[in-house]
Amino acid sequence: MAGIETHIPTNRRRFLLSSGAAVAGAGAAWALPSQRGSSAAPAAAPAQPLTDTSPVRSGARRSAPYGATTLDTAATLAGSGSYRRITSGPGWPLVVRGDIASAAAGRQDRRTALACFVQFTDLHVADVQSPLRTEYLRAGSPGSWRAQEALSVAGSVSLVEQANAVRGGPHTGRPPAFVMSTGDNIDNHSMVELEWFLTLMSGGRITPNTGDPTSYEGVQNSGLALYWHPDDSLRDQDKRRGLPPIPGYLEAAMRPVVSPGLRLPWYSTPGNHDDLPGGCLAPQDPVLADYLTGARKLFSVPDADVAAFAKVLNSGGDPKSTVLKEILSRNAAGARTVTADERRRMFTPHEYLRAHLNPAFAGAGPVGHGYTDNHLDGDQMYYSFTVAEGVIGISIDTTYRSGHYEGSLGTEQLRWLERTLAAHSSRHYDADGRLVRNTGADDAHILVFSHHHSPSMTRRPDAARTEEKRHDGEEVIALLSRFPNVVAWINGHSHVNHITPHAHPTAARSFWEVNTASHVDYPQHARIIELVDNHDGTLSLFATLIESAAPHHTDFDDLSAVGLASLYRELSYNAPGLAAGLTDGVHEAMAGTAADRNTELLVRRA
Repeated sequence: MAGIETHIPTNRRRFLLSSGAAVAGAGAAWALPSQRGSSAAPAAAPAQPLTDTSPVRSGARRSAPYGATTLDTAATLAGSGSYRRITSGPGWPLVVRGDIASAAAGRQDRRTALACFVQFTDLHVADVQSPLRTEYLRAGSPGSWRAQEALSVAGSVSLVEQANAVRGGPHTGRPPAFVMSTGDNIDNHSMVELEWFLTLMSGGRITPNTGDPTSYEGVQNSGLALYWHPDDSLRDQDKRRGLPPIPGYLEAAMRPVVSPGLRLPWYSTPGNHDDLPGGCLAPQDPVLADYLTGARKLFSVPDADVAAFAKVLNSGGDPKSTVLKEILSRNAAGARTVTADERRRMFTPHEYLRAHLNPAFAGAGPVGHGYTDNHLDGDQMYYSFTVAEGVIGISIDTTYRSGHYEGSLGTEQLRWLERTLAAHSSRHYDADGRLVRNTGADDAHILVFSHHHSPSMTRRPDAARTEEKRHDGEEVIALLSRFPNVVAWINGHSHVNHITPHAHPTAARSFWEVNTASHVDYPQHARIIELVDNHDGTLSLFATLIESAAPHHTDFDDLSAVGLASLYRELSYNAPGLAAGLTDGVHEAMAGTAADRNTELLVRRA
């Protein structure tokens, strides 16, 4: 099913159903070599973003178009027209953000590196031939189906290759200790996609094809002008806006790809597309489950059905599943015959955990990738782990299991989160603002990971967990702000780069929210995150964007895995309305402003 996302910018994302406790890196802190002469006395800097002109470490750099980070070079579109080619553009500057703590002069000479890791998010590894996908909703919004999504495996393999190539963080030189994938790892909540994702991360051969093993059975050879047909001469709506014919594209997209697997440990956080078919439908629905593995697929529906489904997208609970079943039934005579495939079946939360615990997918570890056998009791998908010595990570599960793309926390998990935060904080504040001391706590800097970002967390009832009250993003912010040890909340879901300071009147209770764009949509980013102690009462969290390892140059005749990964990026940059909009500020809605890209985020040291 085309993945259901309703993120900003609203005019593009609202209708986007487009397919849309182990130890890691524990060890002594790293002392950084001086980058300047003798250190200067600390002096307060303006509490607003500024461009940092000081030197940064360059040990991880590579030349364009294979720059290790977007500090070196970033993909950009050249020329004009509705379809534009990718080229290597200049790197983006480092922006220092003193919104919640002032940047003191001379900190570059005093710093100690505490942690370094990589964040992946919203890979949306997709079975594009799945019968339950709703590509036909594109009739109501051109952006609700992605021309590039058949290449999600090749594109994600290239991102794994880039993570493996990062030998050290650009500001500390410290090697990344792990990768955290913050959800929507897959797209349709199917077992075959889950196996592809786990193989991608742990290493092995992936054949991104389902149904007929010898031919493609999706929308891109359907003869319908609604979709891009790269292999034939049909004058479809995408070719009319400039997308090229690429003979052999579909065959190449289904060819086996070998992932080297991550050479460093990796952790997994669940997203709504991991838990729910289409990211918002009821996974327990037997009709939808049968349709997903069956032999009939809708390629188009009347405009009235497109509008009917769009109308219920923002509703909670079952209406979306009910309306979709009515559409499938009403249009059954128009469905086409495809090859049934049991590998597409939905999985339970228990099976999701079991798959992560499978030794075949251990990769570079840890076994379970954050989950243990203990999580099978109650199918709990939240945990804490050691990021580095003195740094703790907490991964939370924000999904509605009954069916909704938004997020929330149940009371049980919220209480667990509070207990876990308290266990690593010698002092915190209670709900009434009174200071609480816990002399038995093992003080640590705390990083929280989730799929949903705070604006996308609501208080809708969850039919799968009716006994629990649900808690929204504002309640999570209120809880985290009670613990001065919290440095940042790191997440995805929005498909947008956006960094938010959560300031508090008591400065030590302020923290950052780092929201990273997806790898399936423009601008296809991940982040290297480095935490340092400035030894002046502040910490700095460096958040640096990276692209995949694919060259910026795209050759339409190159249908190798590398060539497809480059094309994956270029097609995403040419989504309907986006290529033209890059000249009028539309790109900032997804790539973010300079202050949301490569940043140094100052926070008070607890």
